[in-house]
Amino acid sequence: MTSSHRALAGPAACVLGLVAVLGLVAPAATPAGPRDPGYTKVFACSACHGRDGASRSDTVPVLAGMPAWYLKKAIEDYAAGRRPAAEMEPYAKMVLGLGVDDVAAYFAARPKAPTPIAPDPAAVERGGTAAQPCVACHGAEGKGDRSKGAPDLTGQPPGYLLNQMLLFKADTRSPGDPALTAQKALLKAIPDPQLADIAAWWASRR
Repeated sequence: MTSSHRALAGPAACVLGLVAVLGLVAPAATPAGPRDPGYTKVFACSACHGRDGASRSDTVPVLAGMPAWYLKKAIEDYAAGRRPAAEMEPYAKMVLGLGVDDVAAYFAARPKAPTPIAPDPAAVERGGTAAQPCVACHGAEGKGDRSKGAPDLTGQPPGYLLNQMLLFKADTRSPGDPALTAQKALLKAIPDPQLADIAAWWASRR
């Protein structure tokens, strides 16, 4: 997207993001409570993403129902600087110290809460066709493919999805990662307005 700061939470210093972009079918939801190993460890994330990961912002990704494997990788990449974000790196390191497996499992067990941000209907209509190149990795329904490291795109905020695609396009997200070379080349060939349509499409899917 445009900057590592807006990549996760716009002007707010957020804790976990993904992105961008996220994974497979989430485990069955379980009630959150003090006995959940992650319950007391997600304070570092809740200010931006919400206690249950149900982000209400257009620029902050939804963590609720995100597969633990994907969230854990995102945290580790932020902490190691592989996914550059000056605001995220210290929080990611905090999560590693608290227990990344517990935090990832906590959000994975929360009921998925699609973004409440309604994308532009005209953009959604255009995006159905524009998003076809995405299905090779993310699947026809956009639910992702763990074997390809591809996350579930559905129900994420359109602003967040667009920002992640712009970051990939500029090679400022996960720069130099050979696993993302083809994806970045694809995005570079797509005009920015069309990327906005793609973001609207996946945001509208459930």
